[in-house]
Amino acid sequence: MISVCIPTYNGEKYIWQQIDSIIRQLSDDDEIIISDDGSTDKTISIIKSFCDSRIKIFIHEKSIKNKSDFRFDLTTRNIENAIKQAKGDYIIMADQDDVWLTNRVSEVLPLLETYTMVINDCKIVDKDADNILKESYFSLVSSKKGMLKNFMANSYLGCCMAFRKESLEYIMPFPNRPVPHDIWIGLMSEIFGKVYFLNKPLILYRRHGENLSNSAESSDNSFSFKIKYRFLLLYSVCLRILSSTRKSNNL
Repeated sequence: MISVCIPTYNGEKYIWQQIDSIIRQLSDDDEIIISDDGSTDKTISIIKSFCDSRIKIFIHEKSIKNKSDFRFDLTTRNIENAIKQAKGDYIIMADQDDVWLTNRVSEVLPLLETYTMVINDCKIVDKDADNILKESYFSLVSSKKGMLKNFMANSYLGCCMAFRKESLEYIMPFPNRPVPHDIWIGLMSEIFGKVYFLNKPLILYRRHGENLSNSAESSDNSFSFKIKYRFLLLYSVCLRILSSTRKSNNL
């Protein structure tokens, strides 16, 4: 069983095309988990218009304690809520505004028999998904495995990730501290699992000027911001390793 996890927020412009591209690749036993962050547009009504029981909508109840100066933490908490609801043996991540190519599931699923996490390449496209801006995200940011490499310059992209349910043992829960979900899942998978970078574009990764993430674009974050977030990331990684070590010693 596959669980596709999609965090949504005011995504009415693109959500129909994304879900349509996904649902064509799923079996009757699979599911699409929607975690919505309080959309005020037509996002939810568009999702419901599919009238498909495989689509399950959950409203993310934001917590005051999770308020953060880090913009990415909004997405991190919403994605965490989606993953919590997933029942599948395999979890595939998706953004609300991208488009899956027709072979994403067929390419990724067999690899998950060998690897605990697979991340595929994607094509970067414009807001209409008609014009290709970059043929390969991997080539643009030099995507590859490596703890230090990805700690200094993250090349993990959440919407391109798929992993086994067993990975949740070390991925979840996300740290209470603000940590980008994609680098957290990537680093945890490198430390505790087996990661594979699939050099095939299986997604049209849409850039439209309203994206919450600035992946594939120049960061406008200050130097102090970058230092602070990396410190919090390193601290959270060390805590998770220590916790895992203690748990193993107690077995």
